[in-house]
Amino acid sequence: MKFFNLFTFVFACFMVLGLATAAPWNPFKELEKAGQRVRDAIISAAPAVEVVGQASSILKGKN
Repeated sequence: MKFFNLFTFVFACFMVLGLATAAPWNPFKELEKAGQRVRDAIISAAPAVEVVGQASSILKGKN
């Protein structure tokens, strides 16, 4: 009987802690944030890519 009471108490504690989450996990929000980071990385890398393209064209002899 003592084990059953202990088990019930532990189960009730897990249920209370499980119901007290702050906010549900939203995978679409995480995906949107990842897309924004990729977009920002592409925008910040654009000048470097342009310089590499210019250097490549200079090496090939095209102005």
